[in-house]
Amino acid sequence: MKKSMIYRVLIYIAGLLILAMGLTLNTKAGLGVSPIISVSYSVSEITHHNFGNTTLVLYTIFVILELVLHNIREKQYEKRVEKSLRETENGTEDLLKHANRMNRKLIFVMDILQIPLSIVFTRFLNVFSSVLPAFPEGNMTAPVMVQRLLVLLLALLCTGIGAAMSLNMRIVPNPGDGIVQAIADCIHRSVGFTKNCFDMLNVTITIVISLVCTGRLHGIGIGTVLAVILVGRTIAVFNHFTKEKLTALAGIEE
Repeated sequence: MKKSMIYRVLIYIAGLLILAMGLTLNTKAGLGVSPIISVSYSVSEITHHNFGNTTLVLYTIFVILELVLHNIREKQYEKRVEKSLRETENGTEDLLKHANRMNRKLIFVMDILQIPLSIVFTRFLNVFSSVLPAFPEGNMTAPVMVQRLLVLLLALLCTGIGAAMSLNMRIVPNPGDGIVQAIADCIHRSVGFTKNCFDMLNVTITIVISLVCTGRLHGIGIGTVLAVILVGRTIAVFNHFTKEKLTALAGIEE
């Protein structure tokens, strides 16, 4: 059990590192970033603030929204339980209420833990951003475009693989994933549908901020479109070949 937990933590950390590498490479390619980080990237480009720090602010906002949404969902659940238990025995009602309080505490802790996770994760972004070189701005010659596209594809592969590894370990979710799950639970829609809508919202916000502040787009391009298409496919393919082995190694029961 102890050995499997070590594997679980190591796989989780490796996933976060690979994810951070993918997101950073995405920005370095200069062809448009993933929708989930497009807002923080555009703000960092416009204000010339550190990308990792602006992402930390964005993730903190996500966590606050998660707390609000989970509170709304909890109230909805309490109303349903109260209605269904009107004619049940008090003992059963007390037991369910106790279980509900325990569940609420666990959700609250998992939400709060996303803040220290965000601090660590965005430091990874800063390290990779300082180490990895960027392409010369405005250089779009054919050889350079091929290089940009190759970097972009590598970025999307790393993003998908890193996301799959960290999510499969079921420890603390990345705020970008946590907010989507919270919205999906609150509106009672699938995670996939909610993810698509949330991506569109982020892209829209990025476009508005970019056009209002500078009159041109920041962080939106072919890379944004490819991220929507390929990251999900990468996660699916990676899970198809490795999820069962990794979860077994980490001692996680499906």
